[in-house]
Amino acid sequence: MPTLPIHDPATGERIDEVAADTADTVARKATAARHAQPAWAAVPMAERLAIGQRFRDGVVRELEPLAVTLTREVGKPITQSRNELNGLLPRLDFFLEQAEAAVREEHVYTGGGMHEEIGHVPLGVVANISAWNYPWFVGCNVIVPALLTGNAVLYKPSELATLTGLAITRLLHEAGVPGDVMACLVGGGEVGAALVAQPIDGLFFTGSHATGERIARSLAGRFVKLQLELGGKDPTYVRADADVKAAAESLADGAMYNTGQSCCSVERIYVHEAVHDAFVEHFLAAVAGFKAGDPMDAGTYIGAITRAAQLDVLEAQVRDAVARGAVLRTGGTRGAGPGNHFPPTVLTNVDHRMALMREESFGPVIGIQRVASDDEAVALMNDTRYGLTAGVFTKDEAAARKVLARVDAGTVYWNCCDRVSPRLPWSGVRDSGMGLTLGVAGIQTFTRPKAWHLRSP
Repeated sequence: MPTLPIHDPATGERIDEVAADTADTVARKATAARHAQPAWAAVPMAERLAIGQRFRDGVVRELEPLAVTLTREVGKPITQSRNELNGLLPRLDFFLEQAEAAVREEHVYTGGGMHEEIGHVPLGVVANISAWNYPWFVGCNVIVPALLTGNAVLYKPSELATLTGLAITRLLHEAGVPGDVMACLVGGGEVGAALVAQPIDGLFFTGSHATGERIARSLAGRFVKLQLELGGKDPTYVRADADVKAAAESLADGAMYNTGQSCCSVERIYVHEAVHDAFVEHFLAAVAGFKAGDPMDAGTYIGAITRAAQLDVLEAQVRDAVARGAVLRTGGTRGAGPGNHFPPTVLTNVDHRMALMREESFGPVIGIQRVASDDEAVALMNDTRYGLTAGVFTKDEAAARKVLARVDAGTVYWNCCDRVSPRLPWSGVRDSGMGLTLGVAGIQTFTRPKAWHLRSP
């Protein structure tokens, strides 16, 4: 039986080793899920909701050990791990409050002896290949509404967040979800490929654009519902009338929280020339206050880089930017080992010739570019293959709406950033993906509509 070693990215220490799946075990779990799904779909919604509530209770009951596990395997600062788990609770509440209404029959017409209604039928067997940076958020955005709407779930957590994925699965089983209805698949890319090869009814992936593209090609011609939540190069514009200090402090947090390892982290900042210098000074002051170090220390704000290979990407972006004329204001090189560490890094005098302003950084690195007008800012914000989030800081709501209406992004922010709400759909355009999670539409996405034409005799 193959095994998967688990390492602490903050220290390099091997902390565990777990049994991994093979192509054969993936196929067996997929077959079992197919057989178990109809009976699960027949369970009354009230019972499924009660199971969901027990799962929530389990998260609350074990919150501290779950946070420690998350920190140890992905390097997220312990305070931010607790924040993720606490932030999960209102998402679960939303799913539990809205699921029944979201899939209730819709009666749309009655007349001339004919009645028309729309039903919402579970997709069937849903595959979820999830991410490591927010494994509770990202995983439960799919798993919980999929189960509540009557689907079986084949869940492959990232190999970098395996222990958390196993904990999610265990808590769902303890809450009452049958083992064959909710199966965890352990392993790396080969296990993900084996999952994609199964006769599934939906594939929900969160991760890199490159992997998402491979999955899409693998599913081409199979007519399987596909949702891809991919990357972003998320821009924000600071207008001349903004509260510069408040904007700088908010954007420093938006760029550096979770050590910059978020698809909606602020990755590009455009500042009107009238306030550029003041903004930069406030931004540098805010970043200087972020404590880096041991992720298990409650005071640590900058933790570890989860993937060691990303250190090379970050250093290469900094080198490229400096070679093209950028000014390195702080940081710029990996920290001394052991572990994967990179300090908050800020560059000014940047432009779009630089990889820093075009390709995902996925780390605590940010470029700040001077602009002369709203039009220039909008043009630069749209000069990207991504389209996940975008924001503007200004005291003028009308101006903010005008700017954001012209920006191609699935989510937009006025005087805030790096924010996700369970009440709003989460989606992207272009290379940021297809489909959505969250919101009522993010519950219905795990169903297909069934049209009923009913004529009375």
